[in-house]
Amino acid sequence: MRHAFARVNGVRLHYAEAGSGKLFLFLHGFPEFWYEWKKQIEEFGRDFHAVAPDLRGYNLSSTPTGVEQYRVELLLEDIRGLIRHLGHDKCILAGHDWGGFLAWACAGLFPGCVEKLIIINAPHPAIFLRELRENPAQKQASQYMLLFRDPEIEKVLAADNFANFDRLLLEPCIARGFFTKEDRRAYLEAWSRPGALTGGLNYYRAAELAPLEEGSSVPEPLTSMLGNLVIQVPTLVIWGEQDPYLLTGNLNGLEKFVPKLELRRVPDGTHWVIHEKPDLVNSYIRGFIEERKGKQHIA
Repeated sequence: MRHAFARVNGVRLHYAEAGSGKLFLFLHGFPEFWYEWKKQIEEFGRDFHAVAPDLRGYNLSSTPTGVEQYRVELLLEDIRGLIRHLGHDKCILAGHDWGGFLAWACAGLFPGCVEKLIIINAPHPAIFLRELRENPAQKQASQYMLLFRDPEIEKVLAADNFANFDRLLLEPCIARGFFTKEDRRAYLEAWSRPGALTGGLNYYRAAELAPLEEGSSVPEPLTSMLGNLVIQVPTLVIWGEQDPYLLTGNLNGLEKFVPKLELRRVPDGTHWVIHEKPDLVNSYIRGFIEERKGKQHIA
């Protein structure tokens, strides 16, 4: 595995990479960083140019100040700029959580950049907007989004050496054997970098995504950009069904927006299914990228 930096779209992005050939780009979510995909870089770096960046605002990448620096359109230009910097004009694109949200948007708005799309526990934007508006269970599950937009939340999350993140992500993964103490140190170091926590939280603040109350509406820029996004490229969706934050209602009607859909449900997987079942996730991805054209599967 190699590490490098790219200057794109006015920011400096750090990325980890392995292998050569066709570009396979992996986008992490919150509160992760490139390290989320280390097992995928190891696996797919054998056949592809596998690259996992720290997104803008995270870890070793630039953490520009100001919520407006984290608008979706700027984040998408970071991705497109990185693809060009790496010497490619398109890629296989994978994303989880916020990285998945951006991957959906990139594939929908700039299909020429994406050959195939892989999504792990990240709802299609149009469906998520529907669920935030209409599904009481998803509204309740998404209350954390309001918390993440609070101007004082950094103090809460960073308290006692990130005890809340540790309790929600690291400790359960260590207890179940998915993470080592070395992994824990890597996450704590990434979260502790100046500006990194605020950078990640600014994704929520800039998008203004949150459960919708009666009579309220999603911000117009987000609705007009992503509210009816049809994905024309072949798409694999892997979904841990025990995700407490993003419920399975986000899969209802997905085929309307994704005609070339392959859906793989993981009944005992959670939001962190990448860490819980890396071999299964990799096998689904491997099967998808190597399958014959036009073959589809919904499970």
